[in-house]
Amino acid sequence: MNLKFLETFVWVARLKSFRLTADKLFTTQASISSRIAVLEGELGVKLFLRDSRGVSLTPEGLKVLDYAEQMLDTMAALKQSIETRSSKVGRVRIGVMDTVIHTWLSPLVAQMTDLYPRVEIELVADTALNLCDQLQKGFLDLVLQTDLIRHESVRSLELASHPLGWIVASNSIYNRDYADLAELAQERIITYSKNSRPHQDIVALMHANGVLAPRLNCVNSVSAITRLLRDGFGIGALPPVLVAEELARGELILLDIEQRPANLPVVVSWRVGVEWVEEIVTLCQQVLAGYAHKVGKDCITLTG
Repeated sequence: MNLKFLETFVWVARLKSFRLTADKLFTTQASISSRIAVLEGELGVKLFLRDSRGVSLTPEGLKVLDYAEQMLDTMAALKQSIETRSSKVGRVRIGVMDTVIHTWLSPLVAQMTDLYPRVEIELVADTALNLCDQLQKGFLDLVLQTDLIRHESVRSLELASHPLGWIVASNSIYNRDYADLAELAQERIITYSKNSRPHQDIVALMHANGVLAPRLNCVNSVSAITRLLRDGFGIGALPPVLVAEELARGELILLDIEQRPANLPVVVSWRVGVEWVEEIVTLCQQVLAGYAHKVGKDCITLTG
């Protein structure tokens, strides 16, 4: 039995689309259909039902899927056991949120380059919502973002969390004492993109303190948020570690307000069965542990 045809079957089952599978495997839709037809002929069963709503597995297809995934996992494990890290060849597609880019991404990439010199590292920067979507569709192998993903072909692990604070430019009109969160909420607040985990946590905090309509300005770029804060645009709700240099120089300051947003989680999520991706997960844990030791618990707290 051709393992490539089994892999094609698994991806059609995951993506529920012959067209998306063709894009994923860099081939044509006709080629995907041909592979599935050959596989159905070898097994003597129909694997998929196709109608106006898309593609779905037959009862026989569900049984075959379980065995096919086990066979592909076994083959991946076999390859991994006989390969050295330095001999690995291929590509790993990693999605990262802005917070990781501005903290420990460079040490991670440096370690990967040393350990896997022949592997191409493809990095995609995006919001957590988009990264999760791309991972579940199979367009990324591993993502670093804020949310645990519940999907049959994805595993997630929370690695750490960043404390958040209220940050302002030292020479701005927002650098003053606030009696409570309700008073602060009357000012312009700058934070992460709309419907992101930090945005939702801030809205929940405001509502819990009786503020039903806070003035939130959502920005999906840490660099843009930092620039706006330095220019005195408003009050930033973000991890102080992202503006550590500006805080050290006195350009920005951390307001002394007891009620703060919930910590921003750092979650690694990866596709099950992707070749040696779990090695990258372990490497993420090691690099992040070193980073946490360097910056201290006020900037990041490891989970577990």
